[in-house]
Amino acid sequence: QVHLVESGGGMVQTGGSLRLSCAASGRTFSDYTIAWFRQAPGKERELVGAVSKSGGSTYYTDSVKGRFTISRDNAETTVYLQMNRLSPEDTAVYYCAASGDTIVTEDGMEYWGDGTLVTVSS
Repeated sequence: QVHLVESGGGMVQTGGSLRLSCAASGRTFSDYTIAWFRQAPGKERELVGAVSKSGGSTYYTDSVKGRFTISRDNAETTVYLQMNRLSPEDTAVYYCAASGDTIVTEDGMEYWGDGTLVTVSS
């Protein structure tokens, strides 16, 4: 069992920045690929990006490339999502999720956090 807790959400103005954290406990953290998903009001949940087990590889969806950065600290069992140049379109509940696989799919994630709300005002 892996327990994930997101933090760092809040309200920010357009163009601002936030850093989300995903703190993990339970099984060996470095055995899991960690992904960030988000769900905007009235929309389906979508993959934002992911970081490999070692932290050496990352993936981002096109809409956040160049603005968001995912990193992980396996010693601290925490993954970070640095979000810069935020826009109202980034408003969503952000979730972190863990998978023992290297390939990330929403259905394949084994553990989920409860999410943290990010609101970007215009």
